[in-house]
Amino acid sequence: MARTTKAPPTPAFNVALVGQSGRLGYEAMLFVASLRAKSPNFAGRVLIAEPQPGPLWTKDPRMTEDVRDALAAMDAEVVPFDSVHFGEAYPYGNKIEMLTALPKDTPFVFFDSDTLITGDLMSVPFDFDYPSASLRREGTWPQIELYGPGYGEIWQSLYDAFGLDFDSSLDMSEPDEYWQRYLYFNAGFFFGTCPHVFGTKFLDYALAIRDTPPAALVCQSLDPWLDQVALPLVIHALGGGRDSAVHDHLDGPVSCHYRLLPLLYARESEAVIDTLEEIAAPNKIKKVLKGYDPIKRMVFQGRGEKVRALFDQNDMPRREQAIRNRIKSNGFWMR
Repeated sequence: MARTTKAPPTPAFNVALVGQSGRLGYEAMLFVASLRAKSPNFAGRVLIAEPQPGPLWTKDPRMTEDVRDALAAMDAEVVPFDSVHFGEAYPYGNKIEMLTALPKDTPFVFFDSDTLITGDLMSVPFDFDYPSASLRREGTWPQIELYGPGYGEIWQSLYDAFGLDFDSSLDMSEPDEYWQRYLYFNAGFFFGTCPHVFGTKFLDYALAIRDTPPAALVCQSLDPWLDQVALPLVIHALGGGRDSAVHDHLDGPVSCHYRLLPLLYARESEAVIDTLEEIAAPNKIKKVLKGYDPIKRMVFQGRGEKVRALFDQNDMPRREQAIRNRIKSNGFWMR
């Protein structure tokens, strides 16, 4: 759906992300530290959703005490939630199940924890009545088989399954059967008016696609793509789409979804690297971050500089897999 009206003034909103044991807890620290450094006027709540122990986890998924204390010192709040449908078998489901644990009826912006805030978040012209999500993505799903259904048939089967208007979701400036014609997002960020409304629909759609997929999906894998298959349907159903002014700011001058530290050093701007190293430098942050080996080696022991030296920033490989392969072949891959 195209947005034709001017976005209203941005209301107060909360920021949410997932934090749990291991990498995501340390990344949450980096995210919050970057938000406080680069967006000091942000007045909303910073909510770190944390899955709780239960039958869908073989180990305790909660963050360590030192990470929790560091987050609290930066005025971030830990919000517990239970994993009822996904858990360890599909950890991407955390971003779906956590939404209904957030404050109801308050606009929210969700970020993946492997994101840095690099500018003033309050400058982003959010229109929460027109939800959207990250357009920093490749054509990762569906993977078209030679004799299988095409993009149009696959996506239309999903829209039909939920009673949605497929034609109004299309970008008619793109050719038929080209992946960008079809509404597709990266789930690295998304936003809406109420996390309960968004989360309930996200969960309903994701479970229906997982448990009773349309016949056109017979050749398609949903692991790990389930969240990114359901997300455009949710956004379309809630009246949103791709035509949002936020895309000139997020995944741009205001935020960077780096995904993994080796990728950050390989392909992101010097400004992003400077932000990372600046926020990690204070001793009270550094002593906790050193508990995570990739941060210790990449940021504090210089391995990131070695990764950077592998690439000409003016002649980067087009596809992410080629970047990953070069880092791995040189023995610098860590996650």
